[in-house]
Amino acid sequence: MLVGYARISTPDQALDLQLDALKQVGCEKWFTDIADRLGRSLSHLIETITLLNERGVGFKSLSEALDTTTSGGRLIFNIFGAIAEFERGLIQERTHAGLKAARARGRKGGRRRALTAQKIAMGKQLASDPNHSITEICKLLGCSQATYYRFIHSSTLLAVPQEATASISETSPDGSTQSSLLQTRVIAEGTA
Repeated sequence: MLVGYARISTPDQALDLQLDALKQVGCEKWFTDIADRLGRSLSHLIETITLLNERGVGFKSLSEALDTTTSGGRLIFNIFGAIAEFERGLIQERTHAGLKAARARGRKGGRRRALTAQKIAMGKQLASDPNHSITEICKLLGCSQATYYRFIHSSTLLAVPQEATASISETSPDGSTQSSLLQTRVIAEGTA
């Protein structure tokens, strides 16, 4: 008895053509499924076909004209498998060569950082001013709040409030505002 299997990848596809083909070759029974293809990789496909053969079930693909119930069909299946494995190896080699060439040119893989060093510095400066909200800072920097918390908020948690630095800088004995602010922040972060 011939048993057929028809599958679609998404619900909006139709099984009609596949079912008509199964009926035309004489399938008395068939199973339908919404799933990925029978073998997602070559090794998985070979493993599935081998398990079917061990149970006495032959595999016949109508669209690829492949029939593992015959010795010629098994030979062709194994040749196709070897060619597919060879092609996969070539793709991997090309990918690795391309990545290596890009690294040699100074390019890095992956996503670019959301904030430059200048934007991080600007964000830290804005965050130290209580007049700026997090939403406002994020809009000015063009980043999400998650990015703000990752790069800016964590390093400003220990910063001295604006009022404290202003009072310290005004009473600085040497009159150097910038150096006294820097010293005050370092001392405050170190003692917290």
